[in-house]
Amino acid sequence: MEILSQMWSLLGLLTVLQNILPTQLLSLLHSFFEFLQDLLSPYSYFEIPEFNGYCGVDVNDLYRHVNLYLNSVNPSTTCRRLTLSRSKSSNRISFTVAPNHTVHDAFNGHRVSWTHQVDTVQDSLDERRSFSLKLPKRHRLSLLSSYLDHVTARAEEFERVSRERRLFTNNGHGSYESGWSSVPFRHPSTLETMALEPELKKQLTDDLTTFAEGKEFYHKIGRAWKRGYLLYGPPGSGKSSLIAAIANFLCYDVYDLELSKVSDNSELRALLIQTTNRSIIVIEDIDCSISLTGERQTKMRKTSLQSDKGQKMVENGEDSGRVTLSGLLNFTDGLWSCCGEERIIVFTTNHRDNVDPALVRCGRMDVHVNLGTCGMHAFKAMVMNYLGVDSHPLFDVVESCMRSGGALTPAQMGEILLRNRKDADVAIRGVAAAMQAKILCADTDTTEGGRECDYGTRTPESFDRRLMDSPENWDGSSLGKWGGKKRKEGSTWERKVKFLVRLKSLTKSDSGRRGV
Repeated sequence: MEILSQMWSLLGLLTVLQNILPTQLLSLLHSFFEFLQDLLSPYSYFEIPEFNGYCGVDVNDLYRHVNLYLNSVNPSTTCRRLTLSRSKSSNRISFTVAPNHTVHDAFNGHRVSWTHQVDTVQDSLDERRSFSLKLPKRHRLSLLSSYLDHVTARAEEFERVSRERRLFTNNGHGSYESGWSSVPFRHPSTLETMALEPELKKQLTDDLTTFAEGKEFYHKIGRAWKRGYLLYGPPGSGKSSLIAAIANFLCYDVYDLELSKVSDNSELRALLIQTTNRSIIVIEDIDCSISLTGERQTKMRKTSLQSDKGQKMVENGEDSGRVTLSGLLNFTDGLWSCCGEERIIVFTTNHRDNVDPALVRCGRMDVHVNLGTCGMHAFKAMVMNYLGVDSHPLFDVVESCMRSGGALTPAQMGEILLRNRKDADVAIRGVAAAMQAKILCADTDTTEGGRECDYGTRTPESFDRRLMDSPENWDGSSLGKWGGKKRKEGSTWERKVKFLVRLKSLTKSDSGRRGV
């Protein structure tokens, strides 16, 4: 009790002295006390305010990075009180250190701490926020710079992964301040679920990872930090899904550029400037967007004009008021292409030969990815994704069909698996039947009355009834329903008939063993 009474007496004395002593003297005493505290303390303190200067307008980027960094290290393990929040567009819970609470951290074997200080501004409702960093005084010179670099790098990586990604499209007003409109990008496609051959998937993953980590390398060799991908293949081969998977893998925004909405080359450059770093710029169906192929030879036409002074020749160059091949080339690999970093430019086309060679050369489209029909590895991956099956007796039948030219695109195969996803046997038989139909259609004319052979939409039972017939019954009348004419002569046709009959017998024997 004596100790408590003495403390109260001391506090009372300090209160009396504070009222008696002049303000200047109290300020000197306070400064002297802080000097003694800093001299005797084994720690150094660094304050990071929320705003730079005294006006409270310029946001301190380091303060934001510290806040993100503390979110990334999950301060709930070392802090007694946190403020939790979550935005409407995100499922991630954000942590904020409660006012005047401390979070402990470790770096290079040293213990550091962050204190979130919040003070109320006198005669105002505003608050002054800052983070106070406590470092060991003996190692402050060696720790401060490297530790803050570590905080910044970790914060930027956390922001890249956790922020909401956006899908942009040009709105036809690229010359104004904002030529893009956006919605949240929530495409579920990933590289793990893509129906790609293992070698191609590994090459893509390694190339994307090397690009994302290559900032210093690109600066060292003097190249703009960008990468070009040309995705080509038949419709339904997964070009758009692969773009979404790349965006999810790298956590990039996607800019879907519709060239038909761009009025001229100036607007195209303005749209490029408005894109952000860490983004993918996509031009789908580059050969169909606008007429670009073959424009490298400038078209000139001469118009004769008659006047009082004589005859004049006026040369008209390339049309103004539209995007030209030259403008698109400068967009992908010209001086304007370096206005930003960590960008990927993707062109897609169904017909690679229709694209002007200048657009797809190295330096513009660095990686060419051929997306065609599914191989056996891709088929097994799709069966696992859709049906949850990793093996089946009919896999050998499907592989035989693929070797004989009956492979399907991921879209065709995915539709059959999706439609019959409740029964794995029916789904895989449907895929095998569609492949058999494709082989038949490949050996006959693929159209009937201008309509293509619709093997991808027929039911497995319709193929089974045809394949149950003997080869002698496969005459022109029956094959006419498949979109063909009369049976072709020669050994090729006979081999394919025998092959399909053998596939049918193998399918029936597999079904019999399984009790189907």
